[in-house]
Amino acid sequence: FSINFGRRPPTSPGHTMATPFPKGLMILAGSSSPALSEEVARRVGVNLCKAEIYKGTDKETVVNIFESIRGKDVFIVQTGCGSVNDAIMELLIMCYACRTASARKIIGVIPYLPYCRQSKMRKRGCIVTKLLASMLAKSGMSHLLTMDLYHKEIQGFFDFPVDNLRGSPFLIQYIMEQIPDYRNGVVVARYPGVTGRANAFAERLRLGLAVIHGEAKDLQEVDDEDGRNSPPPPAMEEIPAVMPSRAELLVQKEKPPLNVVGDVHGRIAIIIDDIIDEVDHLIAAAKCLKERGAYKIYAVATHGLFSPEDAPQKLQASPIDEVLVTNTVLHDTPEQKCSKIKTIDISIMLAEAIRRIYHGESMSHLFRNIPLED
Repeated sequence: FSINFGRRPPTSPGHTMATPFPKGLMILAGSSSPALSEEVARRVGVNLCKAEIYKGTDKETVVNIFESIRGKDVFIVQTGCGSVNDAIMELLIMCYACRTASARKIIGVIPYLPYCRQSKMRKRGCIVTKLLASMLAKSGMSHLLTMDLYHKEIQGFFDFPVDNLRGSPFLIQYIMEQIPDYRNGVVVARYPGVTGRANAFAERLRLGLAVIHGEAKDLQEVDDEDGRNSPPPPAMEEIPAVMPSRAELLVQKEKPPLNVVGDVHGRIAIIIDDIIDEVDHLIAAAKCLKERGAYKIYAVATHGLFSPEDAPQKLQASPIDEVLVTNTVLHDTPEQKCSKIKTIDISIMLAEAIRRIYHGESMSHLFRNIPLED
């Protein structure tokens, strides 16, 4: 019988230098992107955790985990596509199941965070992204790994660490290797709000920058009557006005016609967007660039949702030559309908991020040469 003071116990394959007790890494796959989950697990070098996820006869989501995850670091891969609300409920149940099974850490790997575009207050709505962040924290999630949030400020909604990876290195590498004569191109921001990201692409590609301003007449949004323009009650009409007249205050904002700020004549136009969902605005921008003399047009975005069923057909018939997106969202079906959609695999970055989080290593290596605007 002996006691060792100040000496670390001998390590074994289950031990790490940071912890004296066995750790384990488990990857649990949701139903939204099984192919991406399998590829990430393959690159990490582990098998997917054995589990089943299904809907009962009453349409309730059921999650059963068939392996012990006690004291393990569980990475749950789930993205926001298809039936988004079902994917969110499935993710919450998986997180809570891991929590009740005594998992050491629960890390959500959500390449595309659903409801990320509802991060601002509009009219009488609400900030749904904050609600989602609260639900994920309540379910037991302790860390979030995502990619290209719609607004970087969304990270502040969460009460736990958030790693917001960037998909731009993969997109830029594809442009440089697969687009002939890309140096004769110009980077185009699809709308002024994405100018910062487009400028980050232009600097790394060493190309010029153009911005599309305005909106096509047939796509301009008209605010519906929501009651905010209602006349004052009769009793208020007797009070003398100290403010500008109601007609002066309620002048409707109108966007100018679609126009290109910058020279694209005889150039390759590389349109930069954040999310491609409804493609009408993107196609209108491409037509405007074609009219200004661009001889080839590429559309680039990290997340390709293509939600409307006719989106692939519209892209196929559009003047856009190629649409570059990553596999943060499952879109095999649009690829079958539209040959212009090219998907870039980002599983290697997710796998490396998982490895670094598990071993407690710095994530800064994954953000090398990425400007703050991106």
